[in-house]
Amino acid sequence: MRKPLTVGTVALATSLVMAAEKPAVPAWVERSNQNTRIVLQSEAEFAPEFYARQGVEGFDDKIVDLKPGIFERTRAVERKLLAELESRLTKESDPLVRQDLEILIKAEKDNIKGSLINEKYELPYFNVARTVFLGQRSLLDDQIPADRQQKALVRLKRYAGQEVGYTPVTKLAEDLTRGYMKKPGLLFPAKIQVEKDLADQQFLTDGIGKLYEKYKITGYEQAYAALKQQLADYEKFIRAEILPKARRDFRLPAEEYAFNLDQYGVDMPPAQLIERAHSAFDDLQAEMATLAPLVAQQKGYSVTDYRDVIRELKKQQISGSDILPRYENTLHSIEDIVRKQRLVTLPTRPARIRLATDAESAVQPAPHMTPPRFIGNTGEQGEFVLPMNKPGAAGSKQATDKYDDFAYGAASWTLTAHEARPGHELQFDSMVEHGVSEARAIYAFNSTNVEGWGLYSEAITLPFMPPDGQLISLQLRLLRAARAFLDPELQAGKVTPEQAKKVLTDDVMLSNAFADEEVERFTFRSPGQATSYFYGYTKLMQLRADAEKLMASRFDQQKFHDFILAQGLLPPDLQRKAVMQDFVGAAASPVKATDK
Repeated sequence: MRKPLTVGTVALATSLVMAAEKPAVPAWVERSNQNTRIVLQSEAEFAPEFYARQGVEGFDDKIVDLKPGIFERTRAVERKLLAELESRLTKESDPLVRQDLEILIKAEKDNIKGSLINEKYELPYFNVARTVFLGQRSLLDDQIPADRQQKALVRLKRYAGQEVGYTPVTKLAEDLTRGYMKKPGLLFPAKIQVEKDLADQQFLTDGIGKLYEKYKITGYEQAYAALKQQLADYEKFIRAEILPKARRDFRLPAEEYAFNLDQYGVDMPPAQLIERAHSAFDDLQAEMATLAPLVAQQKGYSVTDYRDVIRELKKQQISGSDILPRYENTLHSIEDIVRKQRLVTLPTRPARIRLATDAESAVQPAPHMTPPRFIGNTGEQGEFVLPMNKPGAAGSKQATDKYDDFAYGAASWTLTAHEARPGHELQFDSMVEHGVSEARAIYAFNSTNVEGWGLYSEAITLPFMPPDGQLISLQLRLLRAARAFLDPELQAGKVTPEQAKKVLTDDVMLSNAFADEEVERFTFRSPGQATSYFYGYTKLMQLRADAEKLMASRFDQQKFHDFILAQGLLPPDLQRKAVMQDFVGAAASPVKATDK
Protein backbone atom coordinates (compact mmCIF):
# COMPACT_ATOMS: atom_id res chain seq x y z
CA MET A 1 0.00 0.00 0.00
CA ARG A 2 1.41 3.37 -0.93
CA LYS A 3 1.96 5.46 2.16
CA PRO A 4 0.93 9.13 2.46
CA LEU A 5 3.32 11.63 0.96
CA THR A 6 4.22 12.81 4.41
CA VAL A 7 7.03 11.12 6.28
CA GLY A 8 5.50 7.94 7.65
CA THR A 9 6.37 8.63 11.25
CA VAL A 10 5.62 12.34 11.01
CA ALA A 11 2.21 11.85 9.44
CA LEU A 12 1.25 9.83 12.51
CA ALA A 13 3.05 11.95 15.05
CA THR A 14 0.61 14.79 15.34
CA SER A 15 -0.48 13.03 18.54
CA LEU A 16 0.61 15.70 21.01
CA VAL A 17 -1.02 17.92 23.63
CA MET A 18 -0.13 21.26 25.15
CA ALA A 19 -0.07 21.52 28.92
CA ALA A 20 -1.53 24.53 30.67
CA GLU A 21 1.90 26.00 31.37
CA LYS A 22 4.98 25.69 29.20
CA PRO A 23 8.13 24.51 30.94
CA ALA A 24 11.49 26.14 30.44
CA VAL A 25 13.16 24.51 27.46
CA PRO A 26 16.47 22.84 28.39
CA ALA A 27 19.44 24.01 26.35
CA TRP A 28 20.02 20.58 24.80
CA VAL A 29 16.37 20.39 23.70
CA GLU A 30 16.58 23.75 21.97
CA ARG A 31 19.76 22.70 20.18
CA SER A 32 18.17 19.42 19.18
CA ASN A 33 15.06 21.21 17.95
CA GLN A 34 17.19 23.32 15.64
CA ASN A 35 18.25 20.12 13.91
CA THR A 36 14.68 18.87 13.70
CA ARG A 37 13.33 22.10 12.25
CA ILE A 38 15.48 21.93 9.15
CA VAL A 39 13.85 18.58 8.46
CA LEU A 40 10.33 19.83 9.20
CA GLN A 41 10.69 22.94 7.03
CA SER A 42 12.04 20.97 4.07
CA GLU A 43 9.51 18.16 4.17
CA ALA A 44 6.54 20.46 4.80
CA GLU A 45 6.83 21.67 1.22
CA PHE A 46 5.50 18.31 0.02
CA ALA A 47 2.68 17.72 2.53
CA PRO A 48 1.99 21.10 4.14
CA GLU A 49 -1.43 20.21 5.56
CA PHE A 50 0.01 17.67 7.99
CA TYR A 51 3.01 19.76 8.99
CA ALA A 52 0.95 22.89 9.52
CA ARG A 53 -1.25 20.82 11.81
CA GLN A 54 1.83 20.09 13.89
CA GLY A 55 2.61 23.77 14.14
CA VAL A 56 5.17 24.37 11.40
CA GLU A 57 4.44 27.99 10.50
CA GLY A 58 3.87 29.37 7.02
CA PHE A 59 2.01 26.38 5.55
CA ASP A 60 -1.65 26.98 6.46
CA ASP A 61 -2.56 28.04 2.93
CA LYS A 62 -0.42 25.49 1.06
CA ILE A 63 -1.59 22.15 -0.35
CA VAL A 64 -0.16 18.71 -1.02
CA ASP A 65 2.33 18.41 -3.87
CA LEU A 66 1.17 15.89 -6.49
CA LYS A 67 3.05 17.44 -9.39
CA PRO A 68 5.08 15.25 -11.76
CA GLY A 69 8.20 13.68 -10.27
CA ILE A 70 6.96 14.06 -6.69
CA PHE A 71 8.53 10.82 -5.46
CA GLU A 72 11.93 11.51 -7.01
CA ARG A 73 11.88 15.11 -5.79
CA THR A 74 10.96 14.04 -2.26
CA ARG A 75 13.77 11.49 -2.12
CA ALA A 76 16.27 14.06 -3.41
CA VAL A 77 15.38 16.39 -0.53
CA GLU A 78 15.54 13.53 1.98
CA ARG A 79 18.99 12.47 0.76
CA LYS A 80 20.21 16.04 1.12
CA LEU A 81 18.79 16.19 4.65
CA LEU A 82 20.38 12.85 5.48
CA ALA A 83 23.83 14.10 4.46
CA GLU A 84 23.38 17.26 6.55
CA LEU A 85 22.24 15.32 9.61
CA GLU A 86 25.12 12.86 9.37
CA SER A 87 27.52 15.78 9.12
CA ARG A 88 26.05 17.38 12.24
CA LEU A 89 26.33 14.08 14.10
CA THR A 90 30.10 13.99 13.58
CA LYS A 91 30.40 17.42 15.24
CA GLU A 92 27.97 16.89 18.13
CA SER A 93 29.27 15.92 21.59
CA ASP A 94 26.10 16.10 23.74
CA PRO A 95 24.83 12.49 24.11
CA LEU A 96 21.15 13.52 24.15
CA VAL A 97 21.45 15.67 21.05
CA ARG A 98 23.40 12.88 19.37
CA GLN A 99 20.62 10.42 20.20
CA ASP A 100 18.08 12.76 18.62
CA LEU A 101 20.25 13.14 15.53
CA GLU A 102 20.37 9.35 15.26
CA ILE A 103 16.56 9.29 15.50
CA LEU A 104 16.31 11.82 12.65
CA ILE A 105 18.87 9.95 10.55
CA LYS A 106 16.96 6.68 10.94
CA ALA A 107 13.72 8.42 9.99
CA GLU A 108 15.22 9.81 6.78
CA LYS A 109 16.74 6.47 5.84
CA ASP A 110 13.40 4.77 6.44
CA ASN A 111 11.55 7.36 4.36
CA ILE A 112 13.84 6.81 1.41
CA LYS A 113 13.64 3.03 1.76
CA GLY A 114 9.85 3.10 2.07
CA SER A 115 9.46 5.34 -0.96
CA LEU A 116 11.57 3.01 -3.09
CA ILE A 117 9.63 -0.04 -1.89
CA ASN A 118 6.31 1.61 -2.70
CA GLU A 119 7.48 2.66 -6.14
CA LYS A 120 8.81 -0.84 -6.78
CA TYR A 121 5.50 -2.58 -6.09
CA GLU A 122 2.54 -0.19 -5.99
CA LEU A 123 0.60 1.88 -8.50
CA PRO A 124 0.17 5.36 -6.96
CA TYR A 125 -3.45 5.61 -5.87
CA PHE A 126 -5.03 8.52 -4.01
CA ASN A 127 -8.19 9.03 -2.00
CA VAL A 128 -8.43 12.69 -2.96
CA ALA A 129 -11.68 13.38 -1.10
CA ARG A 130 -10.05 12.19 2.13
CA THR A 131 -6.94 14.31 1.53
CA VAL A 132 -9.00 17.45 0.91
CA PHE A 133 -11.34 16.85 3.85
CA LEU A 134 -8.43 16.39 6.26
CA GLY A 135 -6.72 19.48 4.87
CA GLN A 136 -9.85 21.50 5.57
CA ARG A 137 -10.67 19.89 8.90
CA SER A 138 -7.19 20.62 10.25
CA LEU A 139 -7.97 24.36 9.98
CA LEU A 140 -11.74 24.43 10.54
CA ASP A 141 -11.72 23.40 14.17
CA ASP A 142 -12.97 24.94 17.41
CA GLN A 143 -9.44 25.26 18.76
CA ILE A 144 -7.96 26.99 15.69
CA PRO A 145 -7.87 30.83 15.81
CA ALA A 146 -10.20 32.63 13.40
CA ASP A 147 -7.35 34.14 11.37
CA ARG A 148 -5.99 30.65 10.69
CA GLN A 149 -9.45 29.30 9.87
CA GLN A 150 -9.67 31.80 7.00
CA LYS A 151 -6.67 30.12 5.37
CA ALA A 152 -8.90 27.09 4.72
CA LEU A 153 -10.61 29.05 1.94
CA VAL A 154 -7.25 29.67 0.24
CA ARG A 155 -6.57 25.95 0.41
CA LEU A 156 -10.01 25.17 -0.98
CA LYS A 157 -9.45 27.40 -4.01
CA ARG A 158 -6.05 25.83 -4.61
CA TYR A 159 -7.46 22.31 -4.35
CA ALA A 160 -10.00 23.34 -6.98
CA GLY A 161 -7.34 24.95 -9.21
CA GLN A 162 -8.96 28.36 -8.94
CA GLU A 163 -5.80 30.29 -8.22
CA VAL A 164 -3.11 31.20 -10.75
CA GLY A 165 -0.45 28.51 -10.96
CA TYR A 166 -2.63 25.77 -9.47
CA THR A 167 -4.08 22.73 -11.23
CA PRO A 168 -7.05 20.92 -9.65
CA VAL A 169 -5.71 18.36 -7.22
CA THR A 170 -7.94 15.70 -8.77
CA LYS A 171 -6.28 16.29 -12.16
CA LEU A 172 -2.80 16.02 -10.64
CA ALA A 173 -3.73 12.79 -8.86
CA GLU A 174 -5.26 11.28 -11.99
CA ASP A 175 -2.27 12.25 -14.15
CA LEU A 176 0.18 10.83 -11.62
CA THR A 177 -1.68 7.52 -11.49
CA ARG A 178 -1.99 7.36 -15.27
CA GLY A 179 1.73 7.95 -15.66
CA TYR A 180 2.55 4.90 -13.56
CA MET A 181 -0.11 2.75 -15.24
CA LYS A 182 2.28 2.57 -18.19
CA LYS A 183 4.87 0.85 -16.01
CA PRO A 184 4.40 -2.95 -16.16
CA GLY A 185 4.18 -5.13 -13.08
CA LEU A 186 2.83 -2.63 -10.57
CA LEU A 187 0.06 -3.76 -8.24
CA PHE A 188 -3.27 -1.94 -8.44
CA PRO A 189 -4.90 -1.15 -5.08
CA ALA A 190 -6.97 -3.85 -3.41
CA LYS A 191 -10.57 -4.02 -4.59
CA ILE A 192 -11.93 -3.79 -1.04
CA GLN A 193 -9.97 -0.57 -0.51
CA VAL A 194 -11.27 1.06 -3.69
CA GLU A 195 -14.84 0.07 -2.90
CA LYS A 196 -14.57 1.49 0.61
CA ASP A 197 -13.10 4.76 -0.67
CA LEU A 198 -15.91 5.12 -3.19
CA ALA A 199 -18.51 4.45 -0.47
CA ASP A 200 -16.98 7.14 1.75
CA GLN A 201 -16.52 9.84 -0.89
CA GLN A 202 -19.94 11.46 -0.52
CA PHE A 203 -19.59 11.71 3.27
CA LEU A 204 -16.23 13.42 2.86
CA THR A 205 -17.40 15.75 0.10
CA ASP A 206 -20.48 16.76 2.06
CA GLY A 207 -18.36 17.11 5.18
CA ILE A 208 -16.30 19.86 3.55
CA GLY A 209 -19.38 21.98 2.92
CA LYS A 210 -20.66 21.38 6.44
CA LEU A 211 -17.37 22.69 7.86
CA TYR A 212 -17.78 25.99 6.00
CA GLU A 213 -21.36 26.29 7.20
CA LYS A 214 -20.41 25.55 10.80
CA TYR A 215 -17.55 28.05 10.91
CA LYS A 216 -19.36 30.65 8.80
CA ILE A 217 -16.53 31.13 6.29
CA THR A 218 -18.05 33.18 3.47
CA GLY A 219 -17.19 33.12 -0.23
CA TYR A 220 -16.52 29.39 -0.47
CA GLU A 221 -19.48 28.42 -2.66
CA GLN A 222 -17.89 28.77 -6.11
CA ALA A 223 -14.71 26.90 -5.26
CA TYR A 224 -16.67 24.23 -3.40
CA ALA A 225 -19.04 23.71 -6.33
CA ALA A 226 -16.06 23.34 -8.66
CA LEU A 227 -14.36 20.90 -6.29
CA LYS A 228 -17.51 18.78 -5.96
CA GLN A 229 -17.68 18.42 -9.74
CA GLN A 230 -13.97 17.59 -9.91
CA LEU A 231 -14.36 14.93 -7.21
CA ALA A 232 -17.35 13.49 -9.09
CA ASP A 233 -15.26 13.31 -12.26
CA TYR A 234 -12.38 11.74 -10.35
CA GLU A 235 -14.81 9.14 -9.00
CA LYS A 236 -15.74 8.27 -12.59
CA PHE A 237 -12.04 7.78 -13.38
CA ILE A 238 -11.62 5.48 -10.38
CA ARG A 239 -14.72 3.47 -11.28
CA ALA A 240 -13.81 3.17 -14.95
CA GLU A 241 -10.06 2.61 -14.86
CA ILE A 242 -8.99 1.56 -11.37
CA LEU A 243 -11.82 -0.51 -9.92
CA PRO A 244 -11.98 -3.01 -12.84
CA LYS A 245 -8.25 -3.69 -12.45
CA ALA A 246 -8.18 -3.60 -8.65
CA ARG A 247 -6.66 -6.74 -7.20
CA ARG A 248 -8.76 -9.21 -5.26
CA ASP A 249 -5.71 -10.39 -3.32
CA PHE A 250 -5.12 -7.66 -0.73
CA ARG A 251 -1.85 -9.20 0.51
CA LEU A 252 1.27 -7.07 0.33
CA PRO A 253 4.59 -8.27 -1.08
CA ALA A 254 6.61 -9.80 1.76
CA GLU A 255 9.23 -7.04 1.60
CA GLU A 256 6.59 -4.35 1.93
CA TYR A 257 4.78 -5.99 4.84
CA ALA A 258 8.07 -6.53 6.69
CA PHE A 259 8.86 -2.85 6.22
CA ASN A 260 5.43 -1.92 7.57
CA LEU A 261 5.99 -3.96 10.73
CA ASP A 262 9.36 -2.31 11.25
CA GLN A 263 7.88 1.17 10.83
CA TYR A 264 5.19 0.39 13.39
CA GLY A 265 7.90 -0.68 15.84
CA VAL A 266 7.32 -4.45 15.70
CA ASP A 267 10.71 -6.17 15.43
CA MET A 268 9.54 -9.69 16.32
CA PRO A 269 9.33 -12.28 13.50
CA PRO A 270 5.66 -12.76 12.48
CA ALA A 271 5.70 -16.49 13.32
CA GLN A 272 6.83 -15.80 16.89
CA LEU A 273 4.32 -12.95 17.25
CA ILE A 274 1.50 -15.20 16.03
CA GLU A 275 2.42 -17.93 18.52
CA ARG A 276 2.51 -15.54 21.48
CA ALA A 277 -0.70 -13.84 20.47
CA HIS A 278 -2.59 -17.14 20.16
CA SER A 279 -1.38 -18.17 23.60
CA ALA A 280 -2.43 -14.85 25.11
CA PHE A 281 -5.81 -15.13 23.36
CA ASP A 282 -6.46 -18.52 24.98
CA ASP A 283 -5.40 -17.24 28.41
CA LEU A 284 -7.67 -14.21 28.14
CA GLN A 285 -10.64 -16.33 27.13
CA ALA A 286 -10.07 -18.47 30.22
CA GLU A 287 -9.90 -15.37 32.42
CA MET A 288 -13.11 -14.02 30.88
CA ALA A 289 -14.83 -17.37 31.39
CA THR A 290 -14.06 -17.09 35.12
CA LEU A 291 -15.20 -13.47 35.44
CA ALA A 292 -18.38 -13.66 33.33
CA PRO A 293 -20.48 -15.67 35.87
CA LEU A 294 -19.66 -13.10 38.56
CA VAL A 295 -20.85 -10.29 36.29
CA ALA A 296 -23.96 -12.29 35.42
CA GLN A 297 -24.74 -12.85 39.10
CA GLN A 298 -24.31 -9.17 39.87
CA LYS A 299 -26.53 -8.13 36.96
CA GLY A 300 -29.13 -10.86 37.43
CA TYR A 301 -28.47 -12.56 34.09
CA SER A 302 -29.38 -16.22 33.58
CA VAL A 303 -26.46 -16.75 31.13
CA THR A 304 -22.86 -17.32 32.22
CA ASP A 305 -20.77 -17.77 29.05
CA TYR A 306 -18.67 -14.65 28.50
CA ARG A 307 -20.11 -14.24 24.99
CA ASP A 308 -23.68 -14.25 26.25
CA VAL A 309 -22.85 -11.94 29.15
CA ILE A 310 -21.31 -9.42 26.75
CA ARG A 311 -24.44 -9.63 24.58
CA GLU A 312 -26.55 -8.80 27.62
CA LEU A 313 -24.31 -5.89 28.60
CA LYS A 314 -24.53 -4.48 25.08
CA LYS A 315 -28.30 -4.35 25.29
CA GLN A 316 -27.96 -1.43 27.70
CA GLN A 317 -27.19 1.06 24.93
CA ILE A 318 -27.02 4.72 25.90
CA SER A 319 -28.88 7.28 23.79
CA GLY A 320 -26.93 9.95 21.93
CA SER A 321 -27.64 12.79 24.38
CA ASP A 322 -26.50 10.66 27.32
CA ILE A 323 -23.30 9.24 25.83
CA LEU A 324 -21.01 12.17 26.61
CA PRO A 325 -22.20 12.59 30.22
CA ARG A 326 -21.63 8.89 30.79
CA TYR A 327 -18.08 9.03 29.46
CA GLU A 328 -17.37 12.20 31.40
CA ASN A 329 -18.57 10.54 34.61
CA THR A 330 -16.39 7.51 33.88
CA LEU A 331 -13.41 9.79 33.30
CA HIS A 332 -13.92 11.42 36.69
CA SER A 333 -14.18 8.01 38.35
CA ILE A 334 -10.96 6.87 36.69
CA GLU A 335 -9.19 10.05 37.74
CA ASP A 336 -10.23 9.35 41.35
CA ILE A 337 -8.82 5.82 41.01
CA VAL A 338 -5.55 7.10 39.54
CA ARG A 339 -5.06 9.52 42.42
CA LYS A 340 -6.09 7.09 45.16
CA GLN A 341 -3.97 4.22 43.82
CA ARG A 342 -1.07 6.51 42.89
CA LEU A 343 -0.94 5.12 39.34
CA VAL A 344 0.45 8.26 37.71
CA THR A 345 0.55 12.02 38.25
CA LEU A 346 -2.47 13.80 36.71
CA PRO A 347 -2.65 17.38 35.38
CA THR A 348 -5.25 19.77 36.79
CA ARG A 349 -6.94 20.66 33.48
CA PRO A 350 -9.94 18.62 32.25
CA ALA A 351 -9.81 16.24 29.30
CA ARG A 352 -12.02 16.73 26.23
CA ILE A 353 -14.46 14.15 24.82
CA ARG A 354 -16.88 14.55 21.89
CA LEU A 355 -18.84 12.58 19.29
CA ALA A 356 -17.58 12.32 15.71
CA THR A 357 -19.31 13.64 12.59
CA ASP A 358 -20.15 11.29 9.70
CA ALA A 359 -17.17 12.54 7.69
CA GLU A 360 -14.80 12.04 10.63
CA SER A 361 -16.20 8.54 11.14
CA ALA A 362 -15.49 7.76 7.48
CA VAL A 363 -11.87 8.84 7.96
CA GLN A 364 -11.42 7.09 11.31
CA PRO A 365 -14.25 4.72 12.29
CA ALA A 366 -12.76 3.68 15.64
CA PRO A 367 -12.56 5.64 18.92
CA HIS A 368 -9.42 7.74 18.86
CA MET A 369 -7.57 10.72 20.26
CA THR A 370 -7.52 13.67 17.84
CA PRO A 371 -4.44 15.71 18.73
CA PRO A 372 -3.63 19.40 18.42
CA ARG A 373 -0.32 20.73 17.18
CA PHE A 374 2.87 20.38 19.19
CA ILE A 375 5.09 23.13 17.80
CA GLY A 376 3.95 26.58 18.87
CA ASN A 377 0.94 25.20 20.73
CA THR A 378 -0.98 28.01 22.42
CA GLY A 379 -3.19 25.84 24.59
CA GLU A 380 -4.99 23.56 22.14
CA GLN A 381 -5.93 20.19 23.60
CA GLY A 382 -6.42 16.75 22.20
CA GLU A 383 -9.94 15.34 21.98
CA PHE A 384 -11.18 11.84 22.68
CA VAL A 385 -13.51 11.29 19.70
CA LEU A 386 -16.23 8.61 19.68
CA PRO A 387 -17.60 7.48 16.28
CA MET A 388 -21.03 5.91 16.85
CA ASN A 389 -22.04 4.88 13.31
CA LYS A 390 -20.14 3.44 10.40
CA PRO A 391 -20.88 5.51 7.26
CA GLY A 392 -21.72 3.71 4.05
CA ALA A 393 -23.24 4.38 0.67
CA ALA A 394 -27.00 5.03 0.66
CA GLY A 395 -28.95 1.78 0.51
CA SER A 396 -25.93 -0.37 1.36
CA LYS A 397 -25.59 -2.74 4.29
CA GLN A 398 -22.94 -0.39 5.71
CA ALA A 399 -25.49 2.42 5.79
CA THR A 400 -27.54 0.51 8.38
CA ASP A 401 -24.66 -1.08 10.29
CA LYS A 402 -24.30 0.28 13.79
CA TYR A 403 -21.60 -0.04 16.38
CA ASP A 404 -22.91 -1.39 19.67
CA ASP A 405 -19.37 -1.62 21.08
CA PHE A 406 -18.95 1.82 22.65
CA ALA A 407 -22.29 3.27 23.74
CA TYR A 408 -22.90 1.30 26.92
CA GLY A 409 -21.64 1.81 30.42
CA ALA A 410 -19.31 -1.16 30.79
CA ALA A 411 -17.36 -0.18 27.65
CA SER A 412 -16.74 3.37 28.82
CA TRP A 413 -14.16 2.26 31.39
CA THR A 414 -11.49 0.70 29.21
CA LEU A 415 -11.99 3.10 26.26
CA THR A 416 -11.58 6.11 28.54
CA ALA A 417 -8.52 4.60 30.21
CA HIS A 418 -6.93 3.98 26.79
CA GLU A 419 -7.76 7.16 24.88
CA ALA A 420 -7.99 9.70 27.70
CA ARG A 421 -6.52 9.05 31.14
CA PRO A 422 -4.17 7.51 32.03
CA GLY A 423 -3.73 6.69 28.32
CA HIS A 424 -3.03 8.77 25.23
CA GLU A 425 -4.26 12.15 26.41
CA LEU A 426 -1.98 12.04 29.42
CA GLN A 427 0.82 10.48 27.38
CA PHE A 428 0.85 13.34 24.89
CA ASP A 429 0.44 16.07 27.49
CA SER A 430 3.38 14.78 29.50
CA MET A 431 5.73 15.24 26.56
CA VAL A 432 5.14 18.97 26.61
CA GLU A 433 5.22 19.20 30.40
CA HIS A 434 8.67 17.63 30.46
CA GLY A 435 10.10 19.59 27.54
CA VAL A 436 10.60 16.58 25.27
CA SER A 437 12.53 17.39 22.12
CA GLU A 438 10.73 17.54 18.79
CA ALA A 439 12.84 14.66 17.48
CA ARG A 440 11.63 12.38 20.28
CA ALA A 441 8.06 13.60 20.11
CA ILE A 442 7.74 13.45 16.32
CA TYR A 443 10.36 11.33 14.59
CA ALA A 444 10.74 8.65 17.26
CA PHE A 445 7.00 7.98 17.04
CA ASN A 446 5.73 4.54 16.16
CA SER A 447 2.56 2.63 17.01
CA THR A 448 4.34 0.26 19.37
CA ASN A 449 5.41 2.96 21.82
CA VAL A 450 2.09 4.85 21.58
CA GLU A 451 -0.41 2.00 21.56
CA GLY A 452 1.62 -0.07 23.96
CA TRP A 453 1.09 2.65 26.56
CA GLY A 454 -2.62 2.85 25.72
CA LEU A 455 -3.19 -0.87 26.31
CA TYR A 456 -0.93 -0.83 29.37
CA SER A 457 -3.06 2.03 30.75
CA GLU A 458 -6.14 -0.16 30.47
CA ALA A 459 -4.35 -2.96 32.32
CA ILE A 460 -3.21 -0.87 35.30
CA THR A 461 -6.72 0.58 35.67
CA LEU A 462 -8.59 -2.72 35.24
CA PRO A 463 -8.26 -4.03 38.84
CA PHE A 464 -10.18 -1.00 40.10
CA MET A 465 -13.00 -1.05 37.53
CA PRO A 466 -16.42 -2.53 38.36
CA PRO A 467 -16.75 -6.21 37.32
CA ASP A 468 -18.61 -5.45 34.08
CA GLY A 469 -15.96 -2.87 33.17
CA GLN A 470 -13.27 -5.46 33.88
CA LEU A 471 -14.95 -7.97 31.57
CA ILE A 472 -15.09 -5.51 28.67
CA SER A 473 -11.52 -4.42 29.34
CA LEU A 474 -10.49 -8.06 29.00
CA GLN A 475 -12.62 -8.30 25.86
CA LEU A 476 -10.73 -5.43 24.24
CA ARG A 477 -7.41 -6.92 25.33
CA LEU A 478 -8.63 -10.12 23.67
CA LEU A 479 -9.16 -8.03 20.53
CA ARG A 480 -5.55 -6.79 20.65
CA ALA A 481 -4.29 -10.38 20.91
CA ALA A 482 -6.54 -11.34 17.97
CA ARG A 483 -5.13 -8.47 15.95
CA ALA A 484 -1.60 -9.69 16.56
CA PHE A 485 -2.26 -13.05 14.92
CA LEU A 486 -5.01 -12.21 12.42
CA ASP A 487 -3.12 -9.39 10.73
CA PRO A 488 0.00 -11.47 9.87
CA GLU A 489 -2.06 -14.59 9.19
CA LEU A 490 -4.16 -12.67 6.66
CA GLN A 491 -1.01 -11.40 4.97
CA ALA A 492 0.42 -14.92 4.92
CA GLY A 493 -2.78 -16.35 3.42
CA LYS A 494 -3.44 -18.59 6.42
CA VAL A 495 -6.91 -17.11 7.02
CA THR A 496 -9.42 -15.31 4.83
CA PRO A 497 -11.12 -12.00 5.64
CA GLU A 498 -14.33 -13.95 6.28
CA GLN A 499 -12.58 -16.25 8.75
CA ALA A 500 -10.96 -13.30 10.49
CA LYS A 501 -14.31 -11.58 10.83
CA LYS A 502 -15.83 -14.74 12.30
CA VAL A 503 -13.18 -14.77 15.06
CA LEU A 504 -13.93 -11.12 15.79
CA THR A 505 -17.71 -11.49 15.90
CA ASP A 506 -18.03 -14.97 17.45
CA ASP A 507 -15.14 -15.02 19.93
CA VAL A 508 -14.19 -11.38 20.53
CA MET A 509 -17.87 -10.36 20.32
CA LEU A 510 -17.49 -7.27 18.15
CA SER A 511 -20.39 -5.81 16.20
CA ASN A 512 -20.48 -6.38 12.45
CA ALA A 513 -19.51 -2.74 11.91
CA PHE A 514 -16.52 -2.94 14.24
CA ALA A 515 -15.43 -6.32 12.86
CA ASP A 516 -15.60 -4.98 9.29
CA GLU A 517 -13.49 -1.99 10.31
CA GLU A 518 -10.92 -4.29 11.88
CA VAL A 519 -10.65 -6.42 8.73
CA GLU A 520 -10.27 -3.23 6.69
CA ARG A 521 -7.43 -2.21 8.99
CA PHE A 522 -5.64 -5.53 8.50
CA THR A 523 -6.13 -5.70 4.75
CA PHE A 524 -5.74 -2.17 3.39
CA ARG A 525 -6.01 0.66 5.90
CA SER A 526 -2.73 -0.05 7.64
CA PRO A 527 -1.50 -3.66 7.36
CA GLY A 528 0.84 -4.44 10.25
CA GLN A 529 -0.25 -1.58 12.50
CA ALA A 530 -2.80 -3.57 14.47
CA THR A 531 -0.09 -5.88 15.81
CA SER A 532 1.59 -3.01 17.63
CA TYR A 533 -0.92 -2.81 20.52
CA PHE A 534 -0.24 -6.33 21.77
CA TYR A 535 3.48 -6.10 21.03
CA GLY A 536 3.96 -2.72 22.72
CA TYR A 537 1.97 -3.84 25.75
CA THR A 538 4.04 -6.99 26.19
CA LYS A 539 7.29 -5.02 25.87
CA LEU A 540 6.16 -2.51 28.48
CA MET A 541 4.95 -5.21 30.86
CA GLN A 542 8.31 -6.97 30.55
CA LEU A 543 10.16 -3.71 31.17
CA ARG A 544 8.13 -3.12 34.31
CA ALA A 545 8.73 -6.67 35.52
CA ASP A 546 12.48 -6.28 35.00
CA ALA A 547 12.54 -2.93 36.81
CA GLU A 548 10.55 -4.36 39.75
CA LYS A 549 12.88 -7.34 39.98
CA LEU A 550 15.96 -5.14 40.11
CA MET A 551 14.52 -2.55 42.50
CA ALA A 552 12.49 -4.89 44.74
CA SER A 553 10.85 -2.83 47.51
CA ARG A 554 12.29 0.38 46.06
CA PHE A 555 10.00 0.16 43.03
CA ASP A 556 7.33 2.87 42.96
CA GLN A 557 4.77 2.46 40.17
CA GLN A 558 3.76 6.13 40.12
CA LYS A 559 7.36 7.23 39.70
CA PHE A 560 7.90 4.52 37.11
CA HIS A 561 4.90 5.65 35.05
CA ASP A 562 5.84 9.32 35.38
CA PHE A 563 9.33 8.46 34.16
CA ILE A 564 8.00 6.51 31.16
CA LEU A 565 5.77 9.42 30.15
CA ALA A 566 8.60 11.92 30.58
CA GLN A 567 10.69 10.15 27.94
CA GLY A 568 8.37 11.03 25.07
CA LEU A 569 7.59 8.63 22.25
CA LEU A 570 10.74 6.56 22.43
CA PRO A 571 10.84 3.16 20.73
CA PRO A 572 11.08 0.20 23.15
CA ASP A 573 14.85 -0.27 22.90
CA LEU A 574 15.61 3.37 23.76
CA GLN A 575 12.90 3.36 26.42
CA ARG A 576 14.45 0.30 28.08
CA LYS A 577 17.88 1.91 28.00
CA ALA A 578 16.54 5.06 29.68
CA VAL A 579 14.70 3.09 32.38
CA MET A 580 17.66 0.89 33.23
CA GLN A 581 20.20 3.71 33.27
CA ASP A 582 18.25 6.62 34.67
CA PHE A 583 15.34 5.15 36.63
CA VAL A 584 16.66 1.88 38.02
CA GLY A 585 20.23 3.17 38.08
CA ALA A 586 21.79 3.36 41.49
CA ALA A 587 18.50 2.29 43.10
CA ALA A 588 18.88 -1.23 41.75
CA SER A 589 19.37 -3.87 44.40
CA PRO A 590 20.86 -7.35 44.05
CA VAL A 591 18.29 -9.99 43.18
CA LYS A 592 17.41 -12.06 46.21
CA ALA A 593 15.85 -15.49 46.22
CA THR A 594 12.67 -14.04 47.70
CA ASP A 595 12.40 -11.55 44.82
CA LYS A 596 12.33 -14.26 42.15
